[in-house]
Amino acid sequence: MKPGKTYKYRICNVGFKSTLNFRIQGHKMKLVEMEGSHVLQNDYDSLDVHVGQCFAVLVTADQVAKNYYMVASTRFLKKEVSTVGVMSYAGSKVQASAELPKAPVGWAWSLNQFRSFRWNLTASAARPNPQGSYHYGRINITRTIKLANTKNVVNGKVRFGLNGVSHVDTETPLKLAEYFGFAEKVFKYNIIKDEPAAKITDLVVAPNVLNITFRTFVEIVFENHEKSMQSFNLDGYSFFAVGSEPGTWTPEKRQNYNLLDAVSRHTVQVYPKSWSAILLTFDNAGMWNIRSENWERRYLGQQMYVSVLSPEKSLRDEYNIPLNTNLCGIVKGLPLPTPYTI
Repeated sequence: MKPGKTYKYRICNVGFKSTLNFRIQGHKMKLVEMEGSHVLQNDYDSLDVHVGQCFAVLVTADQVAKNYYMVASTRFLKKEVSTVGVMSYAGSKVQASAELPKAPVGWAWSLNQFRSFRWNLTASAARPNPQGSYHYGRINITRTIKLANTKNVVNGKVRFGLNGVSHVDTETPLKLAEYFGFAEKVFKYNIIKDEPAAKITDLVVAPNVLNITFRTFVEIVFENHEKSMQSFNLDGYSFFAVGSEPGTWTPEKRQNYNLLDAVSRHTVQVYPKSWSAILLTFDNAGMWNIRSENWERRYLGQQMYVSVLSPEKSLRDEYNIPLNTNLCGIVKGLPLPTPYTI
């Protein structure tokens, strides 16, 4: 880096499992963007980046011209694993100090940092959609879905699930089955309820598909009853991460939601023995995956699909299937259904 200049760094956690803390010796990081959304530009000494999340920060070369270490280390694990990279000032041959900045301790610090993230409502950028749902705090919630991650042993093997169902992929892709009108031959809708059982003792291994009405405003609460960190992603949408607290969620917790400037994003972390809540309008027709970003858990069933069907079957809501799509399973060799029109 050239002294006096400011640089943009993009920090992504593309790992399988662990939250990472990122920091730079002797330098502040000004957070400017998070998963496609402009945020209030606060300065941070370090950032917890949970699995699947990306941040953009500005770093100014305003220190003594020499080398500095960038440090990434795991969080919330019994054994910390870390690595370093070198950030060099142009023309300097002075080595970086061997004394590395330490990571914060405990997840309460991380929760407070999450609460400091705010959407920048004055930035000159497009809002998530033209329906005006960026005034999300004024929209009536039409449905509340609570998803509790669960773990159990099924037929001698560890499985993970949501609300007592461990998802398994089907031979015929879910969207193909639905598009061709064969959904009932491949999977059943709504085998989980919107409210998990008070005590989940068994896991059912089956395709997990929840039907959500097109263009409804929905509240999803992720509950984590385990001692480990969780991180969830929703395909096809950005949502507002409005709240996260220790304990069990109740409707009264809505009083603590950020209903003004929560960041519009597509991943959310859930701390141990805690819950996180998101709000969104399901206005993107399709078959969308909700999954754990911990890939061991995702592979072993901690994921599900949301089916959002447009009753109009119109190109205004959803494109036709591409003509060169490879058909497989029970739809292999079949002619394509009547295409959607405007």
